[in-house]
Amino acid sequence: MANLERRQLKRSLKPHWVWAIAFGSAIGWGAFVLPTDWIGQAGPIGVVIGILLGAILMMVIGVSYGFLIDKFPVTGGEFSYAYIGFGRGLAFIAGWFLTLGYMCIVALNASALALLAKFLFPDFASIGTMYSVAGYDVSIIQILIASIALILFAFLNIRGTSFSGQTQFVFSIILILGILFLAAGAIFTEGPSFSNITPAFEPSQSAIASILAILAIAPFAYVGFDNIPQAAEEFEFEPKRAFSLIIWSLVAAGLAYSFMIIITASTMPWPDLLTQIDQENSVWGTGDAIESYMGRTGVFIIAGAICMGIFTGLNGFFLSSSRLTFAMGRARILPNVFRSLHSKYHTPYVGILFTMGVCLIAPWFGREALLWVVDMSSTGVAIAYFFCTATAYKIFKWSDKQSDYHKASVVAPGKKLLSLLGMLSSITFLLLLLVPASPAALGNESLIALGVWVLLGILFYLFNSGRYNKLTEEELNYLILGKEKL
Repeated sequence: MANLERRQLKRSLKPHWVWAIAFGSAIGWGAFVLPTDWIGQAGPIGVVIGILLGAILMMVIGVSYGFLIDKFPVTGGEFSYAYIGFGRGLAFIAGWFLTLGYMCIVALNASALALLAKFLFPDFASIGTMYSVAGYDVSIIQILIASIALILFAFLNIRGTSFSGQTQFVFSIILILGILFLAAGAIFTEGPSFSNITPAFEPSQSAIASILAILAIAPFAYVGFDNIPQAAEEFEFEPKRAFSLIIWSLVAAGLAYSFMIIITASTMPWPDLLTQIDQENSVWGTGDAIESYMGRTGVFIIAGAICMGIFTGLNGFFLSSSRLTFAMGRARILPNVFRSLHSKYHTPYVGILFTMGVCLIAPWFGREALLWVVDMSSTGVAIAYFFCTATAYKIFKWSDKQSDYHKASVVAPGKKLLSLLGMLSSITFLLLLLVPASPAALGNESLIALGVWVLLGILFYLFNSGRYNKLTEEELNYLILGKEKL
């Protein structure tokens, strides 16, 4: 191993910072932008049930994450876990699809900031309108807003993990306070009423179909709790605490989503709200709903909250995508430059700049075109969840009598059952997205974008697979896990 350089990240992350990375990344912009879209799909109660069931399924999946983080506290997350369970080839597939998911969400958060500007300052945001994509006008101002946000958060992430963790916690607290202010306004002002949330489900379909349509996007809604394993190498605390941080981040995210759904739907009878949004061709239905009972004060409160959600999303996923590409570079399946660390800040700056560079392309395609990649990113995340839970299932044993079929096997029948349920949940998510008859099936645009990413992954693999496959098992164990044997 003497001739193999394995660079390591510094331990600097505190527990509450890690919780904030997971919670803030899971909430992002979606809780403030998507409520009216989701309500139109499933009805208010259908959305809440689907979202909370999704949180429970993510917690089941989180059992496998908690165990693997404790046993293998290295950066790389699902890439490392897929290697442990299934070898080098499938490890690349897991890592590549998860990279897709992370980068999509960075781009979507930046585009959400431009959407917010279009809602708050429509005349200013329309300056320099150049063309339309899928009916959405793209202006130079919106491109600049999204691009400046991407560049700024890339710079902040290069500055250091401690700085990112501290700012993430502050952003998360402000976000929670914003939601509580909006809830208080709905309770104490005239207009909002629980009677407005009827009918509970979308009338044109069954309650089960409504719930499944929302459940299918749970990997997208909660992606962010899996940022915790990406930062495992940088914990300054015991890795076994990661599981409780995962659970509490999911509890907080599920409640935040549910609060925003109920607040939005309570403002007026929700079918009327959706009709009004459609007639007025609104760019932000949730903002319109809040303005209806709190006026411009409410708009600026939710604008502040969505900014915090966007900032936490940008911060968290810049961190995770750069750690994932760093781990893959360290394993020699991505070019050597990805395992470089900044000379002053000791951060994987190349992965940060790579994420920024790819995402700077996105604002030029407009908001509607970017929404095509939401389900595509859910596909990538669900694949990563599957590899994590399947690896844990292989490691756990039902009893001492069961023969060891993995080098790191441990007896844990309860956790083995939960990892099995996590595997089945991941497969269910994938089927809901990929089976054409599913109520949440991918559209043609998403399938095309997914195909492009697959082709790009094949090219990366072909260019780097030679040296990757020449490494012995002991060498690859050392590079990925920091030890020669599992």
